[in-house]
Amino acid sequence: MLIVPIKEGDNVDRALKKLKRKFEKTGTVKELRERQKFTKPSVKLREQRLKAIYIQQLRQAEEK
Repeated sequence: MLIVPIKEGDNVDRALKKLKRKFEKTGTVKELRERQKFTKPSVKLREQRLKAIYIQQLRQAEEK
């Protein structure tokens, strides 16, 4: 459960912004969207490999 402490006289919009940021950091929404559909383990592995290749290419390009 997320708790956002609000000080006296604090703006509601600011509190909502803090709540949204906390939600983003915990990854709750991302996990919820992942659980809505089933992805095969082979597809997950392929996505991980493609991401790793992409990151490796970026790092190699940065070194040059």
